[in-house]
Amino acid sequence: MKRYWLDLHRSEDKHSRVTHSKSISVEAFGALPDGRTVERYVLKNSKGESVSVINYGAIITSIMVPDREGQLGEVTLGYEELESYFTDRFFLGAVVGRFANRIANGRFELDGKSYALVQNQGTNHLHGGPDGYYRALWQAQVLHRAVPTVELWHESPDGDAGFPGELHAKVRYAFDDECRLTVTYEATTSKPTVVNLTQHSYFNLAGSGSIVDHELKLAASQFTPTDKLAIPTGELRNVAGTALDFRALRRIGDAIDAPEEQLQFGEGYDHNFVVEGDPGTRRFAAQLQCSRSGRNLRVDTTEPGIQFYSGNFLTNDGTVGRGSTKYGRRGGLCLETQHYPDSPNKPDFPSTRLDPGQTFSSETVFQFGIY
Repeated sequence: MKRYWLDLHRSEDKHSRVTHSKSISVEAFGALPDGRTVERYVLKNSKGESVSVINYGAIITSIMVPDREGQLGEVTLGYEELESYFTDRFFLGAVVGRFANRIANGRFELDGKSYALVQNQGTNHLHGGPDGYYRALWQAQVLHRAVPTVELWHESPDGDAGFPGELHAKVRYAFDDECRLTVTYEATTSKPTVVNLTQHSYFNLAGSGSIVDHELKLAASQFTPTDKLAIPTGELRNVAGTALDFRALRRIGDAIDAPEEQLQFGEGYDHNFVVEGDPGTRRFAAQLQCSRSGRNLRVDTTEPGIQFYSGNFLTNDGTVGRGSTKYGRRGGLCLETQHYPDSPNKPDFPSTRLDPGQTFSSETVFQFGIY
């Protein structure tokens, strides 16, 4: 398959006199074992900044944005070759579902019927199971809009990983001249089911090294504490007076190894925070910045929660990332906008139920900049 470009609009940088164009390139990115071709879509704005997506797992493989010196650089973890994504254990850049995060004991009830799910993290069901959406070849199309946009969709059959109902899931990536990546999700079902979709990119605004020197702010005065298996207890606990208080911008490493039970369970941060404001309304959720590069990231979402994971279990296991980089422990962090973990078993949590005739919808905006 030959590479081709769709030019959307041309503009000229007044300082460098370099002409850029908003565009989308489409090219082959390898093939599945059964021979089906995987495609890569590169969304480029008029400043030359870009986001790359493949239709295997709807994975974001690259985000290139400038540092304080104006030099474009990579801010996500990923692989150069498709085959590495086949064996990836960390969900790098993927859309995870049908249910992101954990469901206790791989079981839940709906309308009085019990459903048994695949257990792939001890007794937990995690991120849709071992053959979740991150292992699927999604259909994709370029949308001819002023902003470079690609839309991907996946049909999940009734009974997939144990979930009821045939689910039609859709994700749309749009990247504009303000360096905003807007991720929009939709889903419909043939039977009552539960849905929780999120984007699992790992960010490192320095491009390499540890993220413990990054500074983080979360619009959350509460979080959902967990047991030692990372399952929420059902409590909404105040962050005040704990190592999980990110209401003001502060260095991630300052308390990541604090002798608090919640941090010891996950060897660092791996917690869902309750985003302030009304779920369903897009609002500020997180701010991340890195003094080494001068880059920052703002996250806005319609979701009720955001899972902050500090990459505690990233390991150098022989798998090498992009540019021969070895991704070590805490080499990237996730800011996963989503519903709370184990929501189907927690009636007091915001519902993840989806019925026939309804449309699940969600939107998250990742905006990159410098400071």
